[in-house]
Amino acid sequence: MTAKLRILLVDDHTLFRKGLAELLEQRGEISVAGMTGNEDEAMRLIAAEKPDVIIIDLNMPPLGGISLLRRIRAGEWRGPVLILTVSDAEEDLSSALRNGAQGYLLKDMEPDDVVDAVLRAVRGETVVAPAMTLKLVHLLQGGGPDAAKESALKQLTAREREILDYLSRGLTNKAIGRALDISHDTVKLHVRHILSKLNLSSRVEAAVFAVEQKSAAAGRRAG
Repeated sequence: MTAKLRILLVDDHTLFRKGLAELLEQRGEISVAGMTGNEDEAMRLIAAEKPDVIIIDLNMPPLGGISLLRRIRAGEWRGPVLILTVSDAEEDLSSALRNGAQGYLLKDMEPDDVVDAVLRAVRGETVVAPAMTLKLVHLLQGGGPDAAKESALKQLTAREREILDYLSRGLTNKAIGRALDISHDTVKLHVRHILSKLNLSSRVEAAVFAVEQKSAAAGRRAG
C-alpha cells in the first residue's frame, strides 16, 4: 500500500483550516499531519511530524506567513511550501516566491484545483493560481538582474547551467534527468549546488532568476 501524503496546515482561521483538512482527506492519498494557527507551534509540528507538504496562510498574525516561510527555509526542512491566501497582489506573489514558496494559491480556487495543485507541487512543479499567471509573467519579465547573482552565475559549471535552463522551463527533476540521461538523484545534487552558488533557497527562485537572466541577455542583444 502506498504511503499517504502528509500535509501540515497553518492558518489562523479555525473553520477554514478544518474545512480544508476535510477537503484534502477526501482524497485517499492525502492525510493531514497537523493543523495550527501559530507560527511557533508550526515549527514544532514540522520537527515532530515531518510532513511532506506545508500549506501556509499569507496573512496569519502576528507576523504573517512570510515570517514562517523564512524560518522554515532557514532550517533543514526542504519539502514544498505552498501559500494559500485571499491576496491577489503581485507584491505578495513576488515575496512568497522569492522567500522559497513553491506555490501561490488563492482561497477562491475550486477545491479540486487546490488538491491537484498540492499533488503537482509534490511532483516538483511550481504551482500558481490561474488568476495569478499574468502577474507571474510580469514578475519574470520585470526587474534587472542582481549584480551579485549575475557574478555568481559565472561559478556554475556547464552542466549546472544546463539544468538551470531546464528549471526555468518548469521541468521536474525526473523530467530533467530523462532529458539529460542522468539519474534523479544526480539532478537533485546539481540543483542543490546551483541554489548554494546563487544563494537561493528554492528551485522557484532559481527558475525566476534564470528567466530574468535570459530577459536581460535578450535586452543586451537587442540594444
